[in-house]
Amino acid sequence: MANAENLSRRERQVMDVIFELKTATAKDVQRRLPNAPSYSAVRAVLTRLVEQGFLSYKEEGPRYVYRAAEDPRRTRQAALRRIMDTFFDGSPLHMMNALLGISAKQLSKEELDELAKTIVEAGEKHHG
Repeated sequence: MANAENLSRRERQVMDVIFELKTATAKDVQRRLPNAPSYSAVRAVLTRLVEQGFLSYKEEGPRYVYRAAEDPRRTRQAALRRIMDTFFDGSPLHMMNALLGISAKQLSKEELDELAKTIVEAGEKHHG
């Protein structure tokens, strides 16, 4: 399978639509894309994503219905790695601090407790 980190902007947008809808036709994708390209251009992107192994499809009458061929978590992780490398010099610490800086007030006590537990567990894995 191709590397999700190498998807073009338009390919990532198409994948985002597919993840949101779970299954979609080319027309469904076209309707949700910003500055939507022509129907044939959307079909070309979908075909390329199928060829690269990111999407699968099934025929329903005259329509092709697309779905993600890969676990969305893998694609999200690749996207986060790309953001971390691009905006935070590859530093998970800088990225997490930025996320907490913009969202800490929105987190409940339970969510903060869960985050603290995740950090402790990560430390335990790292230090054996």
